[in-house]
Amino acid sequence: MSKGRVTVVDIAHAAGVSKSTVSLVLQGSSLVNEATRAKVNAVIRDLGYVYNRAAANLRQTASSKIIGIVVNDLTNSFFAELAVGVDMVVQSAGYVQFLSNTGESIDRQREVIASMREHGISGLIISPARGTEAADFKPLVASGIPVVLTVRNISGAKVSSLLSDNRMGAAQAVAHLAGLGHRRIAFLGGFPDTAVFEDRLKGFRDGLAAAGLPFADELIVGSAPSRAGGVEAIERAMLIAERPTAALCFNDAVAFGVCDGLRARRMEPGADFAVIGFDDVIEAKTAVPALTTVNVDPQGMGRRAAQLLMKQINAGKAEPEAIVGAVRLVVRQSCGARNQKWRSAV
Repeated sequence: MSKGRVTVVDIAHAAGVSKSTVSLVLQGSSLVNEATRAKVNAVIRDLGYVYNRAAANLRQTASSKIIGIVVNDLTNSFFAELAVGVDMVVQSAGYVQFLSNTGESIDRQREVIASMREHGISGLIISPARGTEAADFKPLVASGIPVVLTVRNISGAKVSSLLSDNRMGAAQAVAHLAGLGHRRIAFLGGFPDTAVFEDRLKGFRDGLAAAGLPFADELIVGSAPSRAGGVEAIERAMLIAERPTAALCFNDAVAFGVCDGLRARRMEPGADFAVIGFDDVIEAKTAVPALTTVNVDPQGMGRRAAQLLMKQINAGKAEPEAIVGAVRLVVRQSCGARNQKWRSAV
């Protein structure tokens, strides 16, 4: 314990919580559960801490040159490219970005946002963790901090959003596979409880219907939206009695894992099984075989999100805008576009 004046750090150490959690309790935030709130308040009483609200308000209202960017999975190179796009814009405007990864943890997300607010961020760009609710953004909206949601939308959040046309992109991918002669097309990877999964699955079904193909529940195989998740998904898909011959993957990370899983079974992507990803990350072009994928332009999305945020910061108000970016199918080798083997198999 430090001598003299009791600090937030002292309280956090004594209560066994983070400094950000203590700050949330002091601010009266509803984001902290009651048990943790009671423990922190008990420590505050025991240590005789006095919260200087005037100083806190001054810190929160002071302008800064900091932009917060929070993503749900930094191990996915899509988000690294998104952050590069953001940096291109904010750096030229004289700002710096604080980048944080939540790993799909709501608690971690709340802590990093609270910490960013303590540092006086001017705005926030966020791809929210699973389970995020509109109420999580109320403190930011109330304090006038501009927020731009990317990749994942949160209904009723009353903040700006920049999304991709997931439904259209998935429909285009399925149409391409059907045009190559595939009749058993799987949808592999992704968490079913996210809006992105729902939109891409809707597009998948749209594509099947347009091609006159039936929808089969067993061909929808959810998994973590990662390379490891892709390996798991294709392993499960290969256990289906009537195996698929092609797959639209939730994202490129899953698609790379699917290719790994196919090779483990001595099957060659693009020759023995058609694979399409979603995102068009940098590695898609140089993969072997090069990955056919739906391009959403990750860096471009980062730039557009930053431009939208800077527009609101410069205007001095955060009026919500909803933008849906166009997508396009980029055909490479992994779908076997020149391979007519599929037609003889159906």
